[in-house]
Amino acid sequence: MKVCFTSSSGGHFEQLLMLKSLFAEYDSFIVTEKTKYNQNFSEVPIYFTKQVNRRNVTYFIAFFYNVLFSFYIFGVKRPDIIVSTGVLSTIPLCLIAKLFRKKVIYIESFAKINSPTLTGRVMYKFADIFYVQWPEMLKVYPKAKYIGGIY
Repeated sequence: MKVCFTSSSGGHFEQLLMLKSLFAEYDSFIVTEKTKYNQNFSEVPIYFTKQVNRRNVTYFIAFFYNVLFSFYIFGVKRPDIIVSTGVLSTIPLCLIAKLFRKKVIYIESFAKINSPTLTGRVMYKFADIFYVQWPEMLKVYPKAKYIGGIY
């Protein structure tokens, strides 16, 4: 089984790394945003999207690049499952996976205790399995599964 682990940079990438024990159990690879902090990661193959900030003037250019890049990665790597900890840069890959009837697992941010993230609101509609890390978030996402913190 081929598993793609995907996240944006920063805290979302740190949350993704909490799943590191799963990397060796599957034919795994990572898709994340290119930053100076993750360039030396070498445990599994890693592919880089553009950083996306919806408040940036170039948002649509970076997002469109990520859509094209996601199609490329999906075509080349052909993952069976996508595991995402968010955010915006991961949406194209997750939706492409759904288009090809692959399983998508989304883990809502540990930082969100009472309110949803923008990506969480989108992914709640599409994810096959949607996890929250706080029991309070079950009020926001009633069909989610509470798993506790992944930290």
